[in-house]
Amino acid sequence: MHPRNLHKNGYNFPELIETSPALSRFLRVNPIGRETINFADPDSVKALNLALLKHHYKIDFWDIPPGYLCPPVPGRADYIHAIADLIVEPNNDNSRLESSKSKKVIGLDIGTGANLIYPIIGKQVYDWEFVATDTDKSAVQSATLIQTANSALKDAVQLRHQQNPRDIFRGVIGRDDQFTFSMCNPPFHASKQAAMAGTQRKNNNLNKHQQKRNNKIGLQSSHASRSRQDALNFSGKSNELWCEGGEVGFIKRMINESVEYKNQVYWFTSLVSKKDSLAPIKNALAMVKAVEVKVIEMDQGSKVSRFVAWRFC
Repeated sequence: MHPRNLHKNGYNFPELIETSPALSRFLRVNPIGRETINFADPDSVKALNLALLKHHYKIDFWDIPPGYLCPPVPGRADYIHAIADLIVEPNNDNSRLESSKSKKVIGLDIGTGANLIYPIIGKQVYDWEFVATDTDKSAVQSATLIQTANSALKDAVQLRHQQNPRDIFRGVIGRDDQFTFSMCNPPFHASKQAAMAGTQRKNNNLNKHQQKRNNKIGLQSSHASRSRQDALNFSGKSNELWCEGGEVGFIKRMINESVEYKNQVYWFTSLVSKKDSLAPIKNALAMVKAVEVKVIEMDQGSKVSRFVAWRFC
C-alpha cells in the first residue's frame, strides 16, 4: 500500500473495537489463530468500515442503505494518496503531505455512491474540499445524510445529483467551477450477467484461497462454509456495477466530455480495473489530444489496481 496509507500494517482489532464496539460481534479467529472478519459478508465489511472511519478519520456517523456498494476503505485511501502525489508541484521541496495541504484543493468525485468514502478520506487526511455527484437519488440522499451528520464535512463537501445518466460532467460542473482533479470508480461490467459472473469468480477464488490455507494446517473446509459462500449475492446497485460498454465505454464517454471542461479541471482521473482496458483508453486520449497521460499503479499486496490520469493544460 501507499506509504501514507493508515491501513498499510493491517487492522488493529482491539483498537477498532474500543472505538466501535459493534464490530466485536463480527470478529472470528481464522484457522491460523488470527483475528479477522468474514470479508465475503457485507454486514461484516460494513461494520469494519464504520470502525475504520470512526477510529482513523474521526467520523461520527456513517451508514449506507442495504444493497449499496460497501467499498473497502484501505484500497479507496490508496487512490486518494496517489492523487495527492499527482497534484503536488514536481519541484516542491516540502513533503508531499504538507505540500498538498498548503494550497486549496477541490476534487470532483464522479459516482460517489451512498458511502461518500473518497470525500471523507480526502477531507480528513488532506483537508481537501469536494463536489460529489451521483445519478442515483437515493445514493445522493444517503451521502448527504453522512455529510450533514459530520461537522467536519458540512462545509467541505457539496452533493450534486446528476439527472442525466448518460452525462458525466455536463449538468454537474457549473460555469464558475474550478477543480484540481476529478476522480471516478466507474462501473466495471457491461451487463448484469457479467457482474454476476465476476462475483462468482471472486467467491470461487476466496474458496480456493481458504482451502489452500486449510490444507497447509491440516483442516478441511466445512460444507456450511462453502454453502454460505455459494449463496452470497453481490452488493451494489446496477449503476455501480455495470453500464453499456463496461468500463471502457464509460471512460471513453468521460474522456470525450472532458474536452469540454479542460479549462475547469486540471487532472482528470479514473480507476481502471482491467489491464486490457488500458489500450483502448489510451487510444481515446490520443484522439482528444491530451497533453499528458499517466497510468499509476497501486500495489495492495496480492492485488494491483491502477488509475489513468490525463490533462489538457
